[in-house]
Amino acid sequence: MDQNNRRKMYQDMLRIRAFEEKVKELAMKGILPGFFHLYTGEEAVAVGVCAALDKEDYITSTHRGHGHLIAKGGDIGRAMAELYGRETGYNKGKGGSMHLAVPELGMLGANGIVGGGIPIATGAALSAQYKNDGRVAVCFFGDGASNQGTFHEAINIAASFNLPVIYICENNLYGVSTKQTNVRKLVDIAERAKAYDIPGIIVDGNDPEAVYEATKEAKKRAKKGEGPTLIECKTYKHYTHFVGEPDTYRPKEELAEWKAKDPIKRYRETLEKEGILTAKLIQEIDREVADEIAKAVTFAENSPKPRLESALEDVYAD
Repeated sequence: MDQNNRRKMYQDMLRIRAFEEKVKELAMKGILPGFFHLYTGEEAVAVGVCAALDKEDYITSTHRGHGHLIAKGGDIGRAMAELYGRETGYNKGKGGSMHLAVPELGMLGANGIVGGGIPIATGAALSAQYKNDGRVAVCFFGDGASNQGTFHEAINIAASFNLPVIYICENNLYGVSTKQTNVRKLVDIAERAKAYDIPGIIVDGNDPEAVYEATKEAKKRAKKGEGPTLIECKTYKHYTHFVGEPDTYRPKEELAEWKAKDPIKRYRETLEKEGILTAKLIQEIDREVADEIAKAVTFAENSPKPRLESALEDVYAD
């Protein structure tokens, strides 16, 4: 990976962090409606994965999906407008935080259902195989979703048919407020790949380049017709399950340990040591990202609210 791409990965991580911090601020002030599940602390996973993908490749997301959209190339202004419930949002204000979908970027949707994106990504991979169009599908999901039936059923089908799909488990240790080791005997979710005779890989989810390399290899394998890969990214969310939830269930020592491994801080220090980032360039990137966020908020706040008569538009049923 060349220096420009590494700088871009750093800036994309910073862009996600700044977006989420602004969402938290606006939500706590009561300006943004609804529930928000922040991606703060997990930025290296989305950025590392999406850096290995093409625009045409599919991704499915989770309730914690802002970072996935931004890493896949989403427009911050339209994303913010969607959270504001405005017409200029990606889904005309009707998807909101947990149901963002951007087909033109290959994003088949965030999903409020735990494990809901796993069969969707598997279906997208089946479509790509049938059409022979060279696309790969990537499924982001959390550690809690690995206990759902959809996880096992979908991976079994993908393995059986050698589908071009990559399963990315963002293991942040908690399913809502439940420590996963209390409800799952297996420590490493990647071990579950053995049941389906596919590769199961564990990576440092706070290292974007480690995530990138693992995804790149999984993509090569998928495109050669060798089937799916399960990649478990060990990471941690800096905040609780949703904005405003009291942090009563995580040990302070655990939080401090993981914050010391902040992916943005670590990557910035690495790039500084290698001379890829300088103090001046870091300041320029900080200003550029801050300006993007400010413009996104202004765009959203100046955008019209959906018309009452549009309530039944873009609503489909079989």
